Amino acid sequence: MSTPKRRLLEEANQQTTLASPAKIRRAEIGTQSRALASEESSAGEYEEPEIEGMYLDTVNRANLDFDFEQICSVSLSTNNVYSCLVCGKYYQGRGKQSHAYFHSINEDHHVFINLHTLKVYVLPDNYEVRDRSLNDIKAVIRPEFSPAQVRSLDRSCEQSRDLNGRRYLPGFVGLNKIKCNDYINVVVQALAHVPPIRDTLLLLPDIEKQTPLVQRLAGLLRRMWHPKLFKAHISPHELVQEILTRSKRRFGLDLPGDAFDLLTWLLNALHIDLGGSKKRNSSIVYRAFQGEILATTQPIEDTKSRKHQQDPIEMDAHKSSVKVLKMPFLTLSLDLPPKPLFADDDNDDENGKRSAIPQVALVSLLQRYNGSTISEWRGEAKKYQLTKLPKYIICHVKRFSKSEFSVEKNPTVVNFPIRNVPFGELLPKSPDLASEQDSNTTYNLISNICHDGQPEQRQNTSATSDEGILAESHYLIYVHHKANDKWYKIRDLQVEHIMPQMIFL
Repeated sequence: MSTPKRRLLEEANQQTTLASPAKIRRAEIGTQSRALASEESSAGEYEEPEIEGMYLDTVNRANLDFDFEQICSVSLSTNNVYSCLVCGKYYQGRGKQSHAYFHSINEDHHVFINLHTLKVYVLPDNYEVRDRSLNDIKAVIRPEFSPAQVRSLDRSCEQSRDLNGRRYLPGFVGLNKIKCNDYINVVVQALAHVPPIRDTLLLLPDIEKQTPLVQRLAGLLRRMWHPKLFKAHISPHELVQEILTRSKRRFGLDLPGDAFDLLTWLLNALHIDLGGSKKRNSSIVYRAFQGEILATTQPIEDTKSRKHQQDPIEMDAHKSSVKVLKMPFLTLSLDLPPKPLFADDDNDDENGKRSAIPQVALVSLLQRYNGSTISEWRGEAKKYQLTKLPKYIICHVKRFSKSEFSVEKNPTVVNFPIRNVPFGELLPKSPDLASEQDSNTTYNLISNICHDGQPEQRQNTSATSDEGILAESHYLIYVHHKANDKWYKIRDLQVEHIMPQMIFL
């Protein structure tokens, strides 16, 4: 016979036994809920389980180079490409039959990043890693800028350091010379320092939806201005390949190219790709560079008669053959005086050697657009009147004269001030022709592209003469940094500070 206390204990044990399955299930559910809550909390605090930190110590940033085309090194496919963060090679996919999977097993390299989504995975286990220590790698692949950061670019002169401790100034980094791409490098450097173009490309939203040309140029400019590069130089390989494809190989790497031809082509291509039309201010390119001139033409036979052939040409305004046309422009071409055939005696030193080369002032070259200077071209008399100034003006000094077999370079030095270059004197004085202009009609020099050496002679071009051609002909650029008011000379990978007196055309 059991006591009342014992009966109570037996009943409690029976209830516990009957209720244990439900309690166990509730306990399991509760445990899972606590586990999920713990995971959510850790995700919010960026604290991952220790297992996700495995193999991160094998990541080798010195081997990483994201400047090249994102293509699998085995299949040559551009779809779903991953970069091995140990050796830096590109492989496609991460499935069990993918090249990245086999690489992880064969080479014992386990950490990979998707170059499109920027998600990091450990292979062959195939789990995603979220770790803040990898954010610098993601930023190098796809740098991003805030409006405040962009506004500070022209106010900051703070230098950065790459992985090797080498100092560099963001925005003033060298570009690799792949082959004959020096003419491409200087054009990129010039556009990278025109604030409206630079700022637009740095802040461009949904860059994946842009054309390949805009993507490549914007990506290159973002890396050039990135303050935390792994190396203090960049390869323009992706942009060069896109230019070759888009221009149908009009611009290539086998022979030296013309920087001005590339610049005009690139500005028009960007204008179209960024939604531009024939309307004024329809794209950032037009808003930055487009001005307007008034062109007046008349056949030579209808101009006023001249007593002597050397007399200047005068148009006959009373004849109906005079045509007046408003023309927008992105660049102003300036003609140099003809190259002298013989050196003047005054320019010879005591040894009989020529001690100076011809010189001309930029202001005198600009008189072509004063509305009164008349030139003859292909049987027509022409004069140009500058009527509207752009915010940023591109002047092209025509140095090269091309023939079927050769290219000649005019060595005349163009003298110009780097500050307060006057353009207001070229505007029309008549209020009927004058357009609305800003009160400031003077310009400061931002960059200056120069050609060093003699141009390539095509009749002597051969497969074995490329090195000689490259050694004699090269483009370089002088760039001004507003923050410290200093000038830098950039020649491919070489970046050096220079005195303003060393800048010349």
